Amino acid sequence: MSQQEELEHVECLIIGSGPAGYTAAIYAARADLKPVLYTGMEMGGQLTQTTDVDNFPGYPNGIMGPEMMEDFKNQAERFGTQIRFGYVSSVDFSSLPHKVTVDETKTILADTVIIATGAKAKWLGLPSEQQYNGFGVSACAVCDGFFFKGQTVAIVGAGDTAAEEATYLAKLCKKVYMLVRRDEFRASKAMVHRVLNTENIEVLYNTQTTEVIGNGKNVTGVNVFNHQTEEATTLDVEGFFVAIGHKPNTDIFKGWLDMDDTGYLQTIPGTSKTNVEGVFACGDVQDSYYRQAITAAGSGCMAALDAERFLAAKADTK
Repeated sequence: MSQQEELEHVECLIIGSGPAGYTAAIYAARADLKPVLYTGMEMGGQLTQTTDVDNFPGYPNGIMGPEMMEDFKNQAERFGTQIRFGYVSSVDFSSLPHKVTVDETKTILADTVIIATGAKAKWLGLPSEQQYNGFGVSACAVCDGFFFKGQTVAIVGAGDTAAEEATYLAKLCKKVYMLVRRDEFRASKAMVHRVLNTENIEVLYNTQTTEVIGNGKNVTGVNVFNHQTEEATTLDVEGFFVAIGHKPNTDIFKGWLDMDDTGYLQTIPGTSKTNVEGVFACGDVQDSYYRQAITAAGSGCMAALDAERFLAAKADTK
C-alpha cells in the first residue's frame, strides 16, 4: 500500500496512554474533537509497572496500577476515543496540519497533537532490581514510601531528587541508608544540609549496589561494595529506592520542540503549549518535578482544553 493511500486526517491526535494521555482523550472526546490515541509500546505507561496506587483520589481502598489504567482507558473509549495500539516513529511539525508517522508506515495529518509520551525511570541495570520491582524495589519514594512505614530502606542517588526522596522517606521509615557512588553529592548545598541533619539517614559514600536480595517474594536486603575500602557489605532493608533520574521519551521530537538539557519538553508556563502551534505536551514528558499520576492527569485536561481552544480560534478566523 502506498504512503498516499495510508494518509488519514484527524482533528486531535494523542500520543501516549498514561494518566495524561487518557485524561486528554476524555476531555477531547467530550469536546467532540474525535480524538485518536496511539498507546505506544507500553500501554498504560509507567503505572502498569506499579502494584498498589494508594494516593489517587477517588480510590479510597487503593487500586492496582494496571487496573486503574484500564479504568482510564474504558472511560476514554466510552466517549468515543479511538484507541489504537502502535507507536509514533517520526513527526514533521513544519506546517499545519502536522504530519505524524505511526509504526514507520502510516501517515496521519493532525490539526492538533497532544504529546503524553511520559518518561522512564533510569535503573541500575541489575536483574534482581527488575525481579523485585513493585515488591520492595521502587523508583518513586512519594508513591511508595508509605508502604515502608517504620521499616529500614535504602535509596541510591546523589542529586536533588535523591536527597529530597531520602528526607521524605526518613519521615516514614525507621532508618534510611543513602548510597552515594562518589565521595560527594551532586545535590544543592541546601539539600545536602537537609540530608546530613536528618538523624535517621546514614550516608554511605563511594558505595555501589551490586545486588538486591530477597526471599523470592519481597526485598530482604541489598549487597553493596565500597570501592575505596574494597569492602562488601549486606544491608538489611525491606525497601530499595532508585533515584538516579528519569529519561523523558522525547527522542522523536528533537529538532522540532524546545527541550531542557535532560530532554523534557518545555511548555509555556501555566499552559500545555509547546513552541510549535497546535502541539501540546502533558504529563511526565514535560514535568521533571512532580511526576505523579494526579498531576499528569491534570495536565492532560489542560492539553485537551488548550487544543480545543486552539481549534475554535482557528475556526473563527476562517
